[in-house]
Amino acid sequence: MMSSGCISLRKHFGWNIILSGCLFLHVIRAEEAILMDTRTAISDVGWAMSPGSDWNEASVTHPDGSDRRMLMVCQIKKAHQNNWARTPYIPVNGAQRSLQHLINAIISILVYNRSCEDVPNVATCKETFNLYYYETDRDEATTTFPWREGTYIKVDTIAADKRFGPGSKETNFETRDIGPLTKRGIYLAIQDTGACMALMHVRVYYKYCGPTEKNLAFFQRTIAGPYMSSLEETNGTCVDNGERATLRCNSEGEWIVPKGSCLCFPSSASVQQGRVVLCIKCGRGHYKSSVGNRACRMCPAYSDTRDYGSTECQCMQGYYRALSDDASMPCTKPPSRPVNLHAVVNQTTARLSWERPYNDGGRDDLTYRIECMRCQAGFLACGPCEDGVDYKPRQTNIAVTNVLVRDLSAYAYYKFKVFALNGASWVAQLDPAEADVNVETNEAVPTMVLGLRVSEVSQTEVLLTWNNPEKMNGKIRQYEVSLDLINLMGEVLYMNLLNTTTKRSMRITGLKENSVYAVKVRASTDAGYGPYSVPLKFSPLASTTPAPKTSADHVGTIQIIVAVIAGFCIVVAIMLIVFFPMFVMGHVKNGTLSYIPSHKTYIDPTTYEDPARAVLDFTKEIEASYVAIEEVIGGGEFGEVCLGRMRSPNTKNETDVAIKTLKSGYSTQQKLDFLGEASIMGQFDHPNVIRLEGVVTKSQPHMIITEFMENGSLDTFLRKRDGEFTVIQLVGILRNIAAGMKYLSDMGYVHRDLAARNILVNAQLICKVSDFGLSRVLEESSDSTYTTRGGKIPIRWTAPEAITYRKFTSASDVWSYGIVMWEVMSYGERPYWGMSNQDVIHAVGTGYRLPAPMDCPQVQHKLMLDCWKKDRNERPKFGQVVASLDRMIREPEQLKA
Repeated sequence: MMSSGCISLRKHFGWNIILSGCLFLHVIRAEEAILMDTRTAISDVGWAMSPGSDWNEASVTHPDGSDRRMLMVCQIKKAHQNNWARTPYIPVNGAQRSLQHLINAIISILVYNRSCEDVPNVATCKETFNLYYYETDRDEATTTFPWREGTYIKVDTIAADKRFGPGSKETNFETRDIGPLTKRGIYLAIQDTGACMALMHVRVYYKYCGPTEKNLAFFQRTIAGPYMSSLEETNGTCVDNGERATLRCNSEGEWIVPKGSCLCFPSSASVQQGRVVLCIKCGRGHYKSSVGNRACRMCPAYSDTRDYGSTECQCMQGYYRALSDDASMPCTKPPSRPVNLHAVVNQTTARLSWERPYNDGGRDDLTYRIECMRCQAGFLACGPCEDGVDYKPRQTNIAVTNVLVRDLSAYAYYKFKVFALNGASWVAQLDPAEADVNVETNEAVPTMVLGLRVSEVSQTEVLLTWNNPEKMNGKIRQYEVSLDLINLMGEVLYMNLLNTTTKRSMRITGLKENSVYAVKVRASTDAGYGPYSVPLKFSPLASTTPAPKTSADHVGTIQIIVAVIAGFCIVVAIMLIVFFPMFVMGHVKNGTLSYIPSHKTYIDPTTYEDPARAVLDFTKEIEASYVAIEEVIGGGEFGEVCLGRMRSPNTKNETDVAIKTLKSGYSTQQKLDFLGEASIMGQFDHPNVIRLEGVVTKSQPHMIITEFMENGSLDTFLRKRDGEFTVIQLVGILRNIAAGMKYLSDMGYVHRDLAARNILVNAQLICKVSDFGLSRVLEESSDSTYTTRGGKIPIRWTAPEAITYRKFTSASDVWSYGIVMWEVMSYGERPYWGMSNQDVIHAVGTGYRLPAPMDCPQVQHKLMLDCWKKDRNERPKFGQVVASLDRMIREPEQLKA
């Protein structure tokens, strides 16, 4: 705050010079290092004057009562004035940390300027003076040192902001910057060309950021940089057991822009001791498993640690943690055996039922496994059951307490064992607890008759033959044959049940020429009839000479029938196409049809006139008090990525969440891009797409809050777990990604940056598509594209047409998915290894494709090659990719090649 008449003017010429003279309160957050200050002069200021100079030095009494020395000049009644005054040598090398480090100096001058208007008989009168400096590595000035302008570097011609009459006590305050300096010292020179003024005091200084402590780190004194945009980054010295952090010192000598934070290592927690925060090792019975500043935790149930500084607690004897459990989980036991196991037998089907174990081991992941044994009479000499036994819902990883076992043999003896398992069972490596039950099957109906065929066909008769059922389930008593007369549309005109037979053939007579019949056969035991065989259609043909007919004749007849049916379907389809829109429009006009449902379509947030409206439409605002940031886990395009906890508004339940923050000093466009990403994510709802929890926009910092994915990015996760998964598990990972991309593609959305680094993995190893920073919308047409606006393209993952023409479609995402397949099967290997981007573009353009990774099945590499077809129209759709992966999972023998 200045007194009346004082003006502060700052100009930038490299070095800073401040001309100060009035009394004022100047609040400066930065700290200053004084290089020269004439206010400290006791006898004289020690300035050199040019020969014949009219500068004079005098003592004055300051308002604070102290004596001050000042320089005066006022030869306005003499023409052609050229009075020079030069400071002593001012060393500045103390401000330089190294030869490469440059600084600015700031000069402050308090000056009194007499107005020329009220002085009579002046020969010359100026209201300005010139300020110069000379840079040198040593004190080399002499009394004959040149007193001319060409020797010095001119800073400015300084004009008085205000002029004063006789007796005025007001002064001017001026500041100037000079530099950056490259040598060890300077001289300042002031040239008077005919003014009446007094220099009350001159001060030279530079700014620096003082020592400080922040984020568990101590930062040394750091000199401000030479430019307004300078940011001098300084590494802090972290407390013991902490990682590195940095701060930046700006040109004003202020600490800003913290980068990172000193985080306590695992096994240590931040503790306040007086005014100092330290990282202290966890005590006995406590642990800390991750980097961060959260407190040490008490050991979970049935675990302990005897040492200081533990990252996890060891399970007590007889207790275990599952492989998927983290250090915060209590130790548990395998379960006891299932209880009250019993079986209900119906012919060749057994329903097994049981109750939960009395002790589930303290876990909630209890499952069961069934073991089937086929025994001799009296349940002796048991061995594994034959293939073909069917279990509903399944044989292993069963979550319910009853299973239906079908397709057992008739009149057979079986022993079933039911094992109880949980996550601790695999770690304990103990025989799982079991319960067993004996089952004796009885006679059952036979299965379907197989191999029904027409051996001979004439004008009026036909010979039918067939094979036994695959499982007779007892002695076959007889076969029943059903014959239907059908029309060309496949409709039954009448049904005729024929006599039964004990043989596996029957001759049927009395048929009509050129008619179409459907025949089917079923077998029976004492338990009843089994299911009918698949109907076989045939037609007796007119012929003068009966002859054996081949199956090709019947195929031809069937083709005629199929053609007629197909023609009928086409007619119906045409009618629907023509008349259905008329029907719909008629109902719309009559007010009976107001809405026709359609699939959900993505809406581009940039199409909103007010982007804030998109945030309201697609996201949920979360009160900032419900969110707590615990530690920084990474950096993003807009700011830091943190691990935090979010509390539900109506309960005390807390969940781990990932938090993206918008860095301070953001531009309007950065804010729009940041919230635009949230508006994109808020439209998605799929188990394989990252879920948006909400946003914080009504307080600082702005946040995007998503579900927390414990295992991080897929590429890093795979590199850490190299070789630990089976092929079928890797296929499951790829199926997760493909399902998420099919969902996005069905919404009319293109990702543009699909890569393993942008897939996140949670604790259950479920993979989810994330990072929509490069993503853009597609129009309804399948050929719609998005042209980039000159942004960077991830060459190794991008389709050739997207690189060449910057056109993106779902087909280009399919190409990228093929690269992701290769990354997964190679456990995070870098695509195209050490090739440059230009080499990759050239190689792909000439037909080169990545070879199959080690141990990669042929069927998977073939799917990759399909994704990398040059013609984008020949690449599979994501729906087809999902179907292919499902076949691999259902038929794992495909993966053995």
